[in-house]
Amino acid sequence: MRGYLVRMSSARPEIATGMEGFRFWPGALSASEQGGLLAEVLAAEAQAPFYRPVTPGGRPFSVRMTSLGPLGWVSDRAGYRYQATHPVTGAAWPPIPGLLLDLWRELTGAASPDACLVNLYRDGAKMGLHQDRDEADMTAPVLSVSLGDAAVFRIGAAGGGPTKSIRLASGDVCALTGPARLARHGIDRVIAGSSSLVPGGGRINLTLRRAS
Repeated sequence: MRGYLVRMSSARPEIATGMEGFRFWPGALSASEQGGLLAEVLAAEAQAPFYRPVTPGGRPFSVRMTSLGPLGWVSDRAGYRYQATHPVTGAAWPPIPGLLLDLWRELTGAASPDACLVNLYRDGAKMGLHQDRDEADMTAPVLSVSLGDAAVFRIGAAGGGPTKSIRLASGDVCALTGPARLARHGIDRVIAGSSSLVPGGGRINLTLRRAS
């Protein structure tokens, strides 16, 4: 995806991607914001540890997951859904960090999110092309924040056809809105060693959503 045009959205530079509704803010978070946000996520892990979900067919995900906020996304043999408790500990999910809520308000202007998925990519983990369809209101935006190693993100129109790839680095933010809300998207690979932010290496992706 070349030849971006820069325009300003609030105080953070947004880049036109050529795909209507797919919004991209490279370097939206400063180094200090990234470090502070990571510290909050890792502290929340004590209450809601990362676990490895399985598909309804029983296949393990390559990423490990947890959630923040009133609702968390869960996948197991019973299907895909949002629920108020961690599937392993049975405890309520920790709250969404204030920085993420401020970022959501600043960049989307939408009603507050009630779910934040946290995906941990290590050891060759990836995410196949998929659509986010488990939310009650699929017109509400999905906002994604990258921390740690860079990743090759792939996105294509909901109805099929060619896809585009973009490198997402630590501190980058993107959003699926409007015509791109149901875009097919995924992570082809993580570029190991491209960041030293996450202890032990890897990438953490935080995805804010309106689930209910």
